[in-house]
Amino acid sequence: MSEQFFSKAQQDSIVLAIQNAELNTSGEVRVHLEPNCNIDVLERAKQVFAELKMNETELKNGVLFYLAYADKKFAILGDSGIHEKVTDAFWNEEKELMKTYFAKGQFTEGLSLAIEKAGIKLKEHFPYFSHDTNELSNDISFGGNYEA
Repeated sequence: MSEQFFSKAQQDSIVLAIQNAELNTSGEVRVHLEPNCNIDVLERAKQVFAELKMNETELKNGVLFYLAYADKKFAILGDSGIHEKVTDAFWNEEKELMKTYFAKGQFTEGLSLAIEKAGIKLKEHFPYFSHDTNELSNDISFGGNYEA
């Protein structure tokens, strides 16, 4: 079960990283975890992005961290609002950072650090305003085996 990949303490740590990343921004961060992905990982991330209604944020500033842990695949997907503001170099740096930690088995640390860095970029381009609301859940979402 996907929920068992991270311990309860690790899940709490990741959710805290999401909450901290969103503290000073109107941006939204989500993490989705499932064991397998037998299609292109970015295509699957796009499907999950839509399923989680991340494409419905007002400023198009959602960021999804998608992990298919058994297949050792992951993707980071930013909606059009944030993607227009940061270069592909930023997303590639995020992926390399995560790869470095993941290679050492430090999934929680790598994911949390990447979330923190995404939060900094979101704050830079989408600062928090008093009327902002948390449009999406901060909880990790879980899926089963994905078969196309």
